[in-house]
Amino acid sequence: MDPDRGEGCIHTLTDSTLEEFINRNQAAVVDCWAAWCPPCRALSPIIEELAKEHRDIAFGKLNVDENPQTPRFYGIMAIPTLLYFKGGRLIDRTTGLLPKGTLEERLRRLFG
Repeated sequence: MDPDRGEGCIHTLTDSTLEEFINRNQAAVVDCWAAWCPPCRALSPIIEELAKEHRDIAFGKLNVDENPQTPRFYGIMAIPTLLYFKGGRLIDRTTGLLPKGTLEERLRRLFG
């Protein structure tokens, strides 16, 4: 089994580990967040549920305060932002606190 796809496994990512993570996984979602952000904290349990339910997708979290290069590179201006990667390429992004059903539909559309 791929170590990035364990049940409910969410990897803590950094500027230096992000590229390897997205290139190692065919389908990946990266949650760009900050500890001071209430919508980010509200999104966290939803991401945990999605990670448990979609074991074919690798999930990671990147703290934007501790890792400023990634938000600059991807032009992240608001958080939470989810970055969706397929085959190592960024294919979509969402910004803000979205309901679980909306995110599930997005995952089905992008990776289904």
